[in-house]
Amino acid sequence: MKIITYNVNGIRSAIDKGFINWLKASNPDVLCLQEIKANIDQIDINVFEALGYTSYWHSAQKKGYSGVAIFTKLKPKHVEIGCGIDKYDVEGRAIRIDFEDVSVLNVYMPSGSSGEERQAFKYEWMDDFYTYTDALIKQIPNLIVVGDYNICHQPIDIHNPKSNAKSSGFLPEEREWLSKFMGLGLIDTFRHHNPEPHHYTWWSYRAGARKKNLGWRIDYQMATLPLESRLLRTAILSDAIHSDHCPVLLEIA
Repeated sequence: MKIITYNVNGIRSAIDKGFINWLKASNPDVLCLQEIKANIDQIDINVFEALGYTSYWHSAQKKGYSGVAIFTKLKPKHVEIGCGIDKYDVEGRAIRIDFEDVSVLNVYMPSGSSGEERQAFKYEWMDDFYTYTDALIKQIPNLIVVGDYNICHQPIDIHNPKSNAKSSGFLPEEREWLSKFMGLGLIDTFRHHNPEPHHYTWWSYRAGARKKNLGWRIDYQMATLPLESRLLRTAILSDAIHSDHCPVLLEIA
């Protein structure tokens, strides 16, 4: 199975930048999108259906904001829209798709970069999502939690850890939480295969950051321990330029 996660920062904008041709060439079995910023009736879904995809959407109630979607060529046995917590579900932050032997949970975790109020909301999410995932793993042992976590885990995951030590997304409390989250029995699949530095998934639009590769690795595919022997390959697809993020690919047996 070939799974790609991608924060597209607006699916309509991404489509205008050649997203459909990229998708056709990449041909994942399962595509998980974050920050779609649209409802399904605002795009031509027939284009995706022509490529063999069925899509499931969890858009935010607020127009042009947040939202997640899953496109799949494989028939699921169940799709779970939302996480059952209203304050997150109104923002379209989670959607899960269950297949016979693996489930994929697609999440768009909150950012705290806009100020103290949203940082506090992010901390609430972190506590609640930890509890939610802990229970889910007990129910679904073969689980992959993909998406934009809005957290860099280690200094290797950010271009300038010293100057960003007090930046939302690299705060000590956030990094400690991510370690705790992985302690539920989750493998950072990219680091499982790639220990080298200078691999990022998000770049600021300012000061030519992407061209200079001054980025952050905040998009993940975390897999539970029972899936470890099935992890074939993980790659950051930094040549895809439809967003300020880039896709992350995971192949499992």
